[in-house]
Amino acid sequence: MTWQQVYNPFGNMVLSTALAAIPVVVMLVCLGFLHMKAHIAAGLGLISALVIAIVAFGMPAGLAGRAAFLGGLTGLLPIGWIVLNIIFLQQLAEQNGSFKVLQDSLSDITEDRRLQLLLIAFAFGAFFEGAAGFGTPVAVTAAILIGLGFSPLAASGLSLIANTAPVAFGALGTPVITLAKVHGYDLMQVTAMIGRQLPFFSLLVPFWLIWAFAGRKGMMEVWPAILVTGVSFAIPQFLVSNFIGPELVDIIAAIVSMVSLILFLRVWQPRNIWRSVSLKGHEDDGGTPAATATAKRSPHSTAELVRAWTPWAIMTVFVFIWGLPPVKTWLNGLFAPNFPIGGLHNLVEKMPPVVPGPTKEGAVYAFTLLSATGTGILLAAIVGGFVAKYSVGQLIVAYGRTLNLVKYSLLTIALMLALGTLTRYSGLDSTLGLAFANTGVLYPFFGTLMGWLGVALTGSDTASNVLFGGMQKVAADQLGLSPNLMGAANSSGGVMGKMIDAQSIVVASTATRWFNHEGDILRYVFFHSIALASLVGIFVTLQAYVWPFTLMVVK
Repeated sequence: MTWQQVYNPFGNMVLSTALAAIPVVVMLVCLGFLHMKAHIAAGLGLISALVIAIVAFGMPAGLAGRAAFLGGLTGLLPIGWIVLNIIFLQQLAEQNGSFKVLQDSLSDITEDRRLQLLLIAFAFGAFFEGAAGFGTPVAVTAAILIGLGFSPLAASGLSLIANTAPVAFGALGTPVITLAKVHGYDLMQVTAMIGRQLPFFSLLVPFWLIWAFAGRKGMMEVWPAILVTGVSFAIPQFLVSNFIGPELVDIIAAIVSMVSLILFLRVWQPRNIWRSVSLKGHEDDGGTPAATATAKRSPHSTAELVRAWTPWAIMTVFVFIWGLPPVKTWLNGLFAPNFPIGGLHNLVEKMPPVVPGPTKEGAVYAFTLLSATGTGILLAAIVGGFVAKYSVGQLIVAYGRTLNLVKYSLLTIALMLALGTLTRYSGLDSTLGLAFANTGVLYPFFGTLMGWLGVALTGSDTASNVLFGGMQKVAADQLGLSPNLMGAANSSGGVMGKMIDAQSIVVASTATRWFNHEGDILRYVFFHSIALASLVGIFVTLQAYVWPFTLMVVK
C-alpha cells in the first residue's frame, strides 16, 4: 500500500520544521561539539531520524528501515568504494617512497605552500571534480597535500573549501543534466544561468582559500598568482557553459587554469616563500613542523620522477575514461544489475506543493560496480603497483591493510547516507525545504540556501537538484521570478554546502588519516560554508531584483 508523505503533520509549520531538523542537529552537535566519533554521531543521527519519521511523520516502520538500508548500500558504492581505493593507491605510493619524490617534484614548480594549494587543491581538484565528482577530488587532493607535509586540518579543510566552485558541473555535468531531465528545465538555459553565477565565485574562491590558509597578509603577497588561477578558470567556465554545454565545463576550465598558473610561475615567484604547513592560527594542529617541511631536497633522476608520477598519471587517465558516458554505458551493459528494494520501491509518494502532483518515489539500487569511479581508481592502483614492481601477493596484503585502515570510515559513510536517504523518503528534507520556500520577497536568498541545505543533507549537488529542483520551479512561478534563475541558484548555492556534508568530511579525514577528527574539520569549514553560501544568495537576489544584474538572467 502506498504511503503519502506529510510535510506538516501537526498543522504548525514551525513545530514540524523543528522536528524535521532534529536528526541533522543531533548528528552535527554530536560530531562538532560533543567530539563523538563520526560513526557514533552518524548512528545517533540515524536513530533519531527513524524515530521522527515513524512517530512524528507517520512513515511505516518497514518503509523507514528499507530507506535507511538503501542509503547504506549507496554509501558503500559508489562513495566508500572511491575512498577505499584512493587510500590503497596512496598506501602503495608511500610504501615505496614515491610519494616523497612526488612531493619534491611539486616543490620544484614552487616551494610556496600557498601556490601549491592553488595548483593542487583548486585547479587539480577541479579537474577530478569535472571528470568524476562524488568525493574523488577531496580524496585525491587531501592525500597529495598530506604527502606534501600539510597538516591534517589544513589538508582536509582546504581541500573541502577548494572543492566548491566546480561542483555544479562535476562528473561531466551530471548535477545540471539531472536537474534539467528530472524537472523539465531547458538544459542549455539553466546551464548558461549557472555559468553566469559561478564564475564570480570561481574568481573569489582561490582568494578565499589562500586567506583561510595564510591570512590576509599572506594572501596579498601572492595575489597575482591567485588572480591568474581564478580568471583562467572563470573565463572558460563562463564560455563553455554558455556556448557549448555542461559536460566539459570543469575539465576545460581546470586544464586552462593549471597550465596558466604553471606558466605564470615560470616568470613570477613571491618575494617571501611561505613554508608553513599549518593553517594560520592553527600552528599546533598536528602538522609537519616547518623545519621538516623546509629541509633541503635531494635531487631525483628522471626515472625516479617518472615512477613517482606514473600511478597518479594512470589514475588521472582511468578516472577520465571512467567518467565518459559511452564508457559508462558500455560497462553497465556488461554488468550492472538493478535491484528494486522490495517493500519500498514505488510505495512512497511525494505530494504537492513539493511536486506538482502525487509522484511515486522509485527505490532501485544500481550495482554499477564496473562503471563506478572507484573501480577505475582500483585498476589504476593495480597497474601502478605492477609498474612499481609490487608482486600480486604484496598488493593483496596492502589492500587488506587498507581495508582495515578505513573500516570505520566506510561504516560512517554508510550511516551518513542512510540518514540522508531516510530524510528524503520520509519527507523530512522537504519539510525543511518548504520552510525556506515560504520567505516571500526574500526567496531568492533563501531559495539559494535551500540548495545549500540539500547538499549538506545529501552530500551531492545532483541529489539536491533532484530533491529541490521542482520546488524551486514552482516557487519561482508563484513569485514571478525566473525558474531558470532559481533552478540555477539551487545548484550554485548547493556547491557551498559540499564542504560541510558529512560524507565529504569523512572522505577528507580518511584521505589524511586524521581519524576521529571529523568534528574538528566540521568546525573549521562551517563558517566558510555559511559565508560563501550567503554570498551566493546575495548575488542571486541582485540578479532577481537589481539592475544591471537582472540583465544576466536567462528567462
